[in-house]
Amino acid sequence: MLVYLHGFNSSAQSHKAQLLAQTMTARGLRAEYICPDLPPLASEAIREIERLIKGRSNVSFVGSSLGGFYATHLAEKHGARSVLINPAIDPHVGLRAYLGPQKNLHTGEPYELTETHLQEWEALYAPRITPQRYLLLVEIGDEVLDYRRAVERYAGAEQIVVQGGDHTLQSFPEHIGRILAFAGIEVGT
Repeated sequence: MLVYLHGFNSSAQSHKAQLLAQTMTARGLRAEYICPDLPPLASEAIREIERLIKGRSNVSFVGSSLGGFYATHLAEKHGARSVLINPAIDPHVGLRAYLGPQKNLHTGEPYELTETHLQEWEALYAPRITPQRYLLLVEIGDEVLDYRRAVERYAGAEQIVVQGGDHTLQSFPEHIGRILAFAGIEVGT
């Protein structure tokens, strides 16, 4: 089972989520792919993910930005593997500047980013990680997050650091096969 976790103010309609869905469908594995629309509040997002994976075995996560933060929490909690794409390291710090009115980029749904959101993210921070659980994909041109922080945080993990690019991970399509292999997804066509 592959679970894609989108980033802050994104949705299951994100480009990377859609590419993974298309790839899994083309390989006859669509039933093994989940990409939920995550609510803005971390406790609700984690509750939804936990509900979707309950009773499933061999779950792996792919998390982009804030989804990478969630994927780290879940990988450590469940002993799962996670592919992290330009992951947020400490959203309780980095997203403080965005307190106030927000809107989901895909759905247009408005909400208020509050101190409660920051507190919930802080509570999910995993102080120690198990490096072999992770494949880190970053582009040094990320204009939102400093890729060096991710490289440092996930030291010892398998890492792919790409020159150029941006926060969306422009090179994403090139890495889909590697992502599926790391996640233990049968990649035969």
